[in-house]
Amino acid sequence: MKTLYFDCFAGAAGDMILGALIDAGVPFEEVRRALGSLAVDGYTVSAERVLKAGVSSLKFRVEDHTMASGGTTSVSGGENAPGGDTTAPGAPVHPAPRHRHYHLKHIYAAIEKSALSDAGKARATRMFQRLAEAEAAIHGSTMEKVHLHEVGAVDSIIDIVGTVFAMERIGAARVVVSPVNVGGGMARTAHGVFPVPAPATVRLLGDAPSYSSGVQMETLTPTGALILTEYADRYGPMPAMRVERVGYGAGDRDLPETPNVVRVFVGEADEGRAATRVTVMACEIDDMNPQIFGAVMDRLYAAGALDVFYQPVQMKKNRPGTLMTIVCAPDQREALAAIVFRETTTIGIRYQEMSRLCLDREMIPVETSYGVVRFKVARQGGEVLNAQPEFDDLARLAGEQGVPIKVVQAEAQRAWLNRLPA
Repeated sequence: MKTLYFDCFAGAAGDMILGALIDAGVPFEEVRRALGSLAVDGYTVSAERVLKAGVSSLKFRVEDHTMASGGTTSVSGGENAPGGDTTAPGAPVHPAPRHRHYHLKHIYAAIEKSALSDAGKARATRMFQRLAEAEAAIHGSTMEKVHLHEVGAVDSIIDIVGTVFAMERIGAARVVVSPVNVGGGMARTAHGVFPVPAPATVRLLGDAPSYSSGVQMETLTPTGALILTEYADRYGPMPAMRVERVGYGAGDRDLPETPNVVRVFVGEADEGRAATRVTVMACEIDDMNPQIFGAVMDRLYAAGALDVFYQPVQMKKNRPGTLMTIVCAPDQREALAAIVFRETTTIGIRYQEMSRLCLDREMIPVETSYGVVRFKVARQGGEVLNAQPEFDDLARLAGEQGVPIKVVQAEAQRAWLNRLPA
């Protein structure tokens, strides 16, 4: 399965994302031709190789030839580009740059005339609608009346439509995005000076994981947030994959000690070693009736825990105790912690997220002389690596037939081996 991973350690903007995709193998001339089909005149696009903190990366630029001030002006990255104009507290505020804008209906018309596929047109239209909805909600207006500073800027149109084309060209079946660095400080916008991340960026990010590295500049633009959240199938660390190409898309300015780039990995998912995220919770208990532990385990499993186990430990004051460990999906943490607090005497739980590698598993029924026994079969890349009979089935059949469990187990293993090709 073709997989694409966006590493956003320095944030993201539309031009950075598109630059990274081009650097990862999408031909620039194909992007240029696709953009040329838009009904938007007066701009040119270019791509050049630059160095960012010593890292060779690709800078995608949009040149607008019809700015109100006259002349040719580079508008790559939008009004709040990563590495762009950020205002420290007490610093003088200068007018925001003037960009050419289009109304939403004109953008929709341009997309409809573009060379994107029907699915690409629908996605690009939906993305601009999300931008307009975010702006309208923030300014207490409607999509028709809101002044589309970010939505209608010519560079945003180019970045979004170009990215939609590039993503279709790559054809990734799965897109994973890292937690995104949003930056910090205060950013100058058309509406004034706002804290980073900007209000539209926050709204478009939704519940996507983000953080600030402490750098005092805006490192994530609304357009960048829009693109990442539109395509992300999930967020987190880099998945297990065989990397074929890596692309670096450059921002406008340099960050201290860090390349101001978006990094994108393109490759094939390693299906046999697909990593998932789990939460591991733990606590020690030395003052509870040990009979309760069994009931707690049953309730945790019933609530969706992946694994629960106990270990004897020696605690403070040299008292023997029990270490309770629970493995669960990250979104189950709060519900399972509530059960532990309610049902046990602990007053604290530690937890951390981890990656977990799992083989593909399925239950296969096998006919034996004692009855049907389910086998848990584990595979990697289609190869069977392990097959074990379900103990509950062995115990049930042994009780029904009045024979030892080990006899039913041996018969089940024989039946499994007999069904395999010679």
